[in-house]
Amino acid sequence: MEVTLPQAGTYELDADVRGRLSGIPAVNTYMTARLWNVTAGAAVPASERLVNQIIDLNQGDAGTGSNQTAPISELIKVNGPTTIRLQAQRIDAVGAASVAQVYSDGHGYTSLRYERVSS
Repeated sequence: MEVTLPQAGTYELDADVRGRLSGIPAVNTYMTARLWNVTAGAAVPASERLVNQIIDLNQGDAGTGSNQTAPISELIKVNGPTTIRLQAQRIDAVGAASVAQVYSDGHGYTSLRYERVSS
């Protein structure tokens, strides 16, 4: 998911990132997300968030999982048209997730928006 900031200025970036994880214990897996400035080839400073984590270290338990939504709100100043992309990463600390998604459906959405607040 990405947006293009159309011109120079300061923008409020606002994202809601819904992460869906599931796995078979023993499992400790989590998902992070951040905003990436495609134009500059760099992360938007301080935009990384923990979106979701599942931990069940009891081997033999039934499958486990969850859905969580994390907000990301940052200010960014750009000198011209700039593309901002939402990136997500799954990290498997123990075991592995069987499902890891940035997700949208009728019960919750992932979104990315912006508003220009000054020139």
